[in-house]
Amino acid sequence: MSIWPAIPTASGEPLISLSRLILLSVVLFLTLSCGQARGPDALRFGLVAMPVTLDPRFATDAASSRINRLLYQRLVNFDEQYRPVPALATWEVLTPRHYRFHLKEARFSNGEPVTARDVEATFAFIRDEKNASPHRMALNSIARMAVVDDHTIDFFLHEADPLFPGRLGMGILPAGLIASGHPFNRRPVGSGPFVLLGWEEGAGLRLRRRRDGQAFEFVKVQDPTVRVLKLLRGEIDMLQNDLPPELVNYLRRQDGIRVMKGTGSNYAYLGFNLRDAVAGDARVRRAIAHAIDREAIIRHVMGEAARPAIGLLPPDHWSSDPAVPQVAHDVQRARRLLKEAGYDEHHPVRLVYKTSSDPFRLRLATIIQHQLAEAGIEVTLKSYDWGTFYGDIKAGRFQMYSLMWVGIKLPDIYRYVFHSSAVPPAGANRGRFADPWVDALIERAEAGLSLGEQAQYYGRLQALIQQELPYVPLWYEDHVFVARAGIAGYRIARDGNYDGLAHVYRIEEEGRP
Repeated sequence: MSIWPAIPTASGEPLISLSRLILLSVVLFLTLSCGQARGPDALRFGLVAMPVTLDPRFATDAASSRINRLLYQRLVNFDEQYRPVPALATWEVLTPRHYRFHLKEARFSNGEPVTARDVEATFAFIRDEKNASPHRMALNSIARMAVVDDHTIDFFLHEADPLFPGRLGMGILPAGLIASGHPFNRRPVGSGPFVLLGWEEGAGLRLRRRRDGQAFEFVKVQDPTVRVLKLLRGEIDMLQNDLPPELVNYLRRQDGIRVMKGTGSNYAYLGFNLRDAVAGDARVRRAIAHAIDREAIIRHVMGEAARPAIGLLPPDHWSSDPAVPQVAHDVQRARRLLKEAGYDEHHPVRLVYKTSSDPFRLRLATIIQHQLAEAGIEVTLKSYDWGTFYGDIKAGRFQMYSLMWVGIKLPDIYRYVFHSSAVPPAGANRGRFADPWVDALIERAEAGLSLGEQAQYYGRLQALIQQELPYVPLWYEDHVFVARAGIAGYRIARDGNYDGLAHVYRIEEEGRP
């Protein structure tokens, strides 16, 4: 029986069966497998894309950020409610504009101790405009730094900022190597739980876990079916995410394979150009929100691996208001809103919907297109390779698009995305949203002297944005980790990082039951 009841493809033809898809991939799989050797003791992790850089001062892509977390320690981390907690350092608030951080004992992979001067040098490099670090804006509140001793550093701020500890989430690098221009992008030197063993052009990335010497290999296998076949054959031991639900369901039925699912916080949404005559009408956007049946998509298409979204930040975030209601699926309400806006069957809403060429993302867009058509909204889909698609979104060349925010920790994302002053290149307000009440709530939240006070304003802001709908919330996607049965100890993180590899072990080699 098909797992796609009442879900059409873009062409209207039946979806190809999974078994046939796998058979068609076998030849490609065997070809790609030839000549690939693996270390006998290494644990292999399949990736869709390799990291761009192993320098945390410049890492922005997901693979780089996740691998760098294994190589470098950070001053702070985040708890289950996304509040900053000590990692490499603890801190005290001496005044609202004066923070003192106390470093724990740690050593870089070259044997040198981590000191306050390394912290100072790392953040000074990021703050220096000429270095063009993409993380410079996060440190704008720092007026100056002062090293007290080897394990103590003071931060003086331009103004009070209760979110400040959470802004120090970058990996710490050795000051001496920073000064000498060391190529961290390919030769990392950090104090994290892993060190680099090797990374040759066109080959996998090899790391060694410091506590026990266990080797890990990260291997790029872009095609999801080939990645699954390699897992089944034992050429890779584990993988995370980037699998269509039918492949996840297929893996659940295989002997010797273990599938884990964890709650995620990555936020999928529809974005709009609010300067467009059609997409700029709030009644049209609300009609779109009512026309989408999120529950059906999550149940039938995503394999229950998501939860409906109520805003940028998930309901368990400290600044989120879980009482903000979802926009209900109500096709008749959508039709009434369109009629109020002057549209009917003789003068329908017509929108161009841009998305990436990723097959699963295109499938989701096709389903949304079908659901909007039932409410009288005619949507033309246009899909592009990632670079072209993302370039168009950043440049504002769209009426409507779908994207996802990944790894959001701090509520100052609201300023970056929705404040009227954050139009690119000053921020990511790509839809040109402008609302004086939203601006005022953002500014009041930022002026709050405690997280509790800020949370009150951010909750009101969340509710107001849900009314105006510059974004139509879709869902928060879960994370899926798949491993061979002999692999144990992995813990799935809310933001999808790979920190769980610090605890992974092979059962048969460890002699554990």
